[in-house]
Amino acid sequence: MKFLESLLESRLWALMRKETTQILKNRQLLFLLLFPPTVQLMIFGFALSPDVKHLKLAVADYAGTATSRELVAAFANNGIFDVAAAPSSPQAVAEAVRTGRVTAALVIPPEFRRDLARGQTPEVQLLIDGVDANTAGIANGYAGQIVRQFGYTLSGNVPPAIDPMVAILYNPGLRSSWFFVPGVLGLVLTLTSSLVSSATVVREKDVGTLEQLLMTPAAAWEILLAKLAPLFVLLVGEALLALGIARLVFGVPFLGNFLLFMVFTSLYICVGVGIGMMLATVARSQTQVVLTSFFVNLPLIQLSGAIAPIETMPEFFQVVSLVNPLRHYIAIVRGMLLKGVGFEVLWPNVLVLGAAAFLLLAISANRFRKQLE
Repeated sequence: MKFLESLLESRLWALMRKETTQILKNRQLLFLLLFPPTVQLMIFGFALSPDVKHLKLAVADYAGTATSRELVAAFANNGIFDVAAAPSSPQAVAEAVRTGRVTAALVIPPEFRRDLARGQTPEVQLLIDGVDANTAGIANGYAGQIVRQFGYTLSGNVPPAIDPMVAILYNPGLRSSWFFVPGVLGLVLTLTSSLVSSATVVREKDVGTLEQLLMTPAAAWEILLAKLAPLFVLLVGEALLALGIARLVFGVPFLGNFLLFMVFTSLYICVGVGIGMMLATVARSQTQVVLTSFFVNLPLIQLSGAIAPIETMPEFFQVVSLVNPLRHYIAIVRGMLLKGVGFEVLWPNVLVLGAAAFLLLAISANRFRKQLE
């Protein structure tokens, strides 16, 4: 009780009240804290998806049999391919793919009927536009699966020699949003915490109030803590808002311990604030802060596994990403939300976050103190 009374009467509490009042009056800052993260989470959650659907398909059926029409129907009735053209010649087929009017073209030769009648394996040709290599690879996989399934029905439903039983864990519906949304949550916290904390400190330089703070009897650490504490509370609230959107809008499950999740999230917010404070000690204006942040935040995001799996990166960048705190926070978020694991599994990631938070805050606080002196 005495500690609380002494805190309320201290210089630190007076500075924290001042900073809180300034933040609440700063509509731009409140807008930056609430609106962009919400929009980013919604847009990225819906727009980022590795799924391929409704690819435009040209069909050249030169066989004209009931079986060939069944094959065309197998391509058209699964939602992956939409028949968009029926070229009358091989030249028209190639032109449709070359001009981009279709993504793929299915060519069924006239020998299709003859080969079936002789009991031979018929051949069909699939042309795929490879400009978008990712889409082309997925379309090729889907097409091969459709043709194999169709051949399975033609063979009289003979069971295969090996019948695999596949069990998909943690995301049985293979919903891509369950992969992207936890990553975007870390991405949003990184951008917001670093930019807002750096802009808050640099604003004092721009308006010239930093010199006025130096004239107060407050110590450098009190000035710094008073600036960061209100922002920390607001960023925790932003994390809760993002988590609510993930649960209510995208249906992402939460299988872990909520209090433990908030502790780890608070630790990562300290990392983001430390990055922002470091930027503030380097830049002299808010414009410089924004430009400098691109050289820091973009590599963090690209090497974090938020957008693309780390396993697909070159080995060198996989090693570099081990020191990326965002990578470890995203691993924590996905582990707790989708798998329900706790500290006994995530302790290496938590250890990296703790070390990053300590180093960034210590170095930036030391630089800030030297600038005040």
